Amino acid sequence: MFKSPLFFKIATLIGCVGLLLVPLMMVSDLVVERASYRSLVEDSLRQSTSGPQKLIGPLIAIPVNEIYTVVEDDKNVLRKRSYFRYWLPESLTVEGQQNVESREIGIYEGQIWHSALTVKAQFDRSKLDALTQAEENVTLGEPFLVMSVGDSRGIGVVEAPQLNGMPAMVEPGSGLYSNLPGLHMPLSPAMLDAKTLSLSMTLNLNGTGSFSVVPIGRNSELALTSNWPHPGFLGDFLPVQREITDKGFNARWQSSWFATDLGSQFDRDYRVDWDALPAFKVSVATPADQYQLTDRAIKYAILLIALTFMAFFVFETLTALRLHPMQYLLVGLSLVMFYLVLLALSEHIGFTGAWITASLTGAFINGIYLQAVLKGWRNSLLFTAALLALDGVMWVLLRSEDSALLLGTGVLLVALCAVMFLTRHFDWYSLSKPKAKPAVPEGDELRVWK
Repeated sequence: MFKSPLFFKIATLIGCVGLLLVPLMMVSDLVVERASYRSLVEDSLRQSTSGPQKLIGPLIAIPVNEIYTVVEDDKNVLRKRSYFRYWLPESLTVEGQQNVESREIGIYEGQIWHSALTVKAQFDRSKLDALTQAEENVTLGEPFLVMSVGDSRGIGVVEAPQLNGMPAMVEPGSGLYSNLPGLHMPLSPAMLDAKTLSLSMTLNLNGTGSFSVVPIGRNSELALTSNWPHPGFLGDFLPVQREITDKGFNARWQSSWFATDLGSQFDRDYRVDWDALPAFKVSVATPADQYQLTDRAIKYAILLIALTFMAFFVFETLTALRLHPMQYLLVGLSLVMFYLVLLALSEHIGFTGAWITASLTGAFINGIYLQAVLKGWRNSLLFTAALLALDGVMWVLLRSEDSALLLGTGVLLVALCAVMFLTRHFDWYSLSKPKAKPAVPEGDELRVWK
C-alpha cells in the first residue's frame, strides 16, 4: 500500500496543506497584531479624555464618629472609628441624550460619547430621623449629598442643581473616605427640616466605552437616547423597552429594591463595595470590524484550500494530465495571499470592497497560471469560476454566523457528492498497478547518450 502511487499522491497533498499552514499562521498573527494597534488607539482616547462612566447616586451621606471599647491585655481600651450612614432616594429618574462621535488616529478609529443627563431624585424625610437618632458614644457630622462617576475627567457643566427648588452649591469630589470620583453638595438645616427632599439637576458627562447607572432608588428608571446604531446592552439588567435603527437607539430601564436589594447593602456599619453594585449598562459597541471578520475568514482557509486541492486531484484522476506538487503549492500560496491582500486593503477601503478586490485579484492570477498548467483556457476559466464561487460561499458563511454550521455542512456535502458522481466509474485499483516499461531496442542497452 505504501508503494502505491495513490497513497504517495494523497500523502504529498496532505504535506502541501501542512506547509501552507505556516504562512496562514503568520497571516493570523499579523491580524492579531494589527488589531492590537487599534486597541492602543482606544486606550489613547481613554487616557486623553475619560474612561467608562458609572453613575452612582444621588444619595445622602452622614459622617459618623463612634467611640467603642475593646479588651486588650485584660484592660478596656477606647477606640475610634469613622464611617458613613447612607440615606437612599425613594425614587430616581435619569434621562439622557447621548451623542457619539468618532475620532481617527492614523488609519484607526475610536469613539467617544457626550451625554446630557437630567437627574431627579426624591428622599423620604422620615428615614433621616432613623439614621440620626441619638446613640451613646456616637457623633454625627453634617449630611451632604453625593453623586459618584467612574472618571471625574468626564464631568462637564453641572447646570442648575436645585434642592427643594432652591439653588445648591456643588463641590468637587464625592467627599467619601474611599476617594470616589464625583461631586457633592452640602445640605443646609432648612433643607433637612422639609418633609421631603427633592433634587433636580442637569449634568454633562463625557466618556468612552460604557455608560452605566446604579438603580440606587427604591424605584429607579433610566431613559437614554443616542445616535449610535450599535449599542451593547450589558450589565445586570436588560432594558424593558428598546428601539434600534440606523440613526441610533432609544432604551428605557426600570428596577426596584425588590430586584436589587440595594437598601440592605447600604445599612449602617456596612462597607460598600462600590464597584460591585448592580447597574443599568450600555456600551458604545464597535460592530464586527475588519480584523474580526478577517480572523473569522482565516478559520475557513483550510476548507477553501482542501476543496481546491480536491478539485485538482479529481481533475488529475479523470484526465491524463498530471500536476506537480509544486503547482499545488503555488495555487495554495495564492489562496493564502488572498487573506493578506484582504487584511491590507480592508484597513483603507472597508471589508466588503477588500473582499471583492482580493477575490478578483486571486482569480486573475490563478486564471493566467492555470491556463498554462491545465493546457487551455477552457479548464482554466472553469477552475477560476469555481474559485470565485468558493469565495462567494465563504462570504455567505461570514455574514450568516447563526447558520454557518448548516451552510458549511451543505458545502462539504455538495463537494463530496460531486466527487462521488464524477468518479463513480473510475477504477481506483488502476492507480496502484505498475506501469509497463517501454521496450528498449536491441543494441541500445549499453548506450549512455541517445
